[in-house]
Amino acid sequence: MPIKLENVGIAVSDLEATIAFFTDLGLTVLGRDTVSGDWADTAVGLDGNHAKIALLQTPDGNGRLELFEYIHPDAIPTEPTLPNEIGMHRVAFSVDSIEDALGIAARHGCHPLRGVATYGDVYKLSYVRGPSGIIVMFAEELQKG
Repeated sequence: MPIKLENVGIAVSDLEATIAFFTDLGLTVLGRDTVSGDWADTAVGLDGNHAKIALLQTPDGNGRLELFEYIHPDAIPTEPTLPNEIGMHRVAFSVDSIEDALGIAARHGCHPLRGVATYGDVYKLSYVRGPSGIIVMFAEELQKG
């Protein structure tokens, strides 16, 4: 059976701020909607499901994020995840310049968890705490070509 990753869904507390963060990094908004109704309740498994959503795509066309801000039921705030907690905890992006990506993130008040690391002679890497506590990893390939 062929399988393809459709998108990664992330619940956020402020849809507009999160869209601004990711579009400044180069993603584009493919669409926006407000979803609710029986079909949404069934698909998501929540009664009275009502959310504002946005679908974003990476410049290469291969990666998509679906962001959703719940209107009902109320969103449940949680502590931001840590890199070693079980479950999905980060979204990773290849970037041409880690310094440029960190500069864009900083304009949104988002900063590295610790700094920039170099993995051998392969990558420069940094984890940033993004909007709604999302961990975003930037990876700059060192041996481009």
